[in-house]
Amino acid sequence: QVQLVESGGGLVLVGGSLRLSCVSTGRTFSSYSMGWFRQAPGKEREFVSTIRWSGVDTLYADSVKDRIIISRDNAKNTVYLQMNNLEPEETAVYYCAAARQGRYGRIWSLYDDWGQGTEVTVSS
Repeated sequence: QVQLVESGGGLVLVGGSLRLSCVSTGRTFSSYSMGWFRQAPGKEREFVSTIRWSGVDTLYADSVKDRIIISRDNAKNTVYLQMNNLEPEETAVYYCAAARQGRYGRIWSLYDDWGQGTEVTVSS
């Protein structure tokens, strides 16, 4: 079982930036793909971004491309999500997730372990 703890959420104005972090307790963090998803009130969970274990390959949702950067530091068992130029419709709970056994992609069911989430509110 891998435990994931997100942090860095909060209230930000439209156009502002936030950096989310997710720390893993897994001893083999460097072998997991790590993803970020979000769920707004009354909406389904949606994919934001993911990064392969090596950090070389990344995927982004079309809606966040060019504004959001995912990165990871395997020495610190941490994955980051730098979010810039935030929009009100991005208000949501943001979750990080770990995919084992080489799985990698946009589909939430690929991921084995999930954090509790960190709330992001973008206010105008």
